[in-house]
Amino acid sequence: LMSSQRVVCVRCEDINISGSFYRNKLKFLDKLRKRTNTNPAHGPYHFRAPSRIFHRVIRGMIPHKTHRGKCAMERLKAFDGIPEQYEKSKRMVVPDAFRVTRLKPGRRYCVLGRISLEIGWKHKEAVERLEAKRKERSAVYWEEKKAQLGKAKAAKAAVADQFDAKLAKFGY
Repeated sequence: LMSSQRVVCVRCEDINISGSFYRNKLKFLDKLRKRTNTNPAHGPYHFRAPSRIFHRVIRGMIPHKTHRGKCAMERLKAFDGIPEQYEKSKRMVVPDAFRVTRLKPGRRYCVLGRISLEIGWKHKEAVERLEAKRKERSAVYWEEKKAQLGKAKAAKAAVADQFDAKLAKFGY
């Protein structure tokens, strides 16, 4: 983000957090207690959605009060599930962020979506329903793409035989 790259994080509800569920839930509930005594509308605001929690975590890693930090935060987008505009685009993973590379085997971890649900996120069912629809559409798309790739491979093989025969005639 700080080096002018745009980052879009999808399926934030599936992010893994190290530590047991109970411990992390207590930490989140402790944050929820912190508010302005005279007027809670003055903040701090505690978002319940996994994408907003992720956004807030990243904000803590960036100098968001400076101009370049503010510009960096504008380059970050986080979503629960996968929205339609990012459905067909190629997704990348960060191998250094995998749970298997970060945590020792046997260590406890929890999922951000479950914590969000416990602290007041109300849209888990809607996101799951939309994700199921998206997975159905992507399965159909993948079957069509596999069929086209098979046809292309067969066509290449048929053409390759003709070229191999011509090349063999010239000694290649």
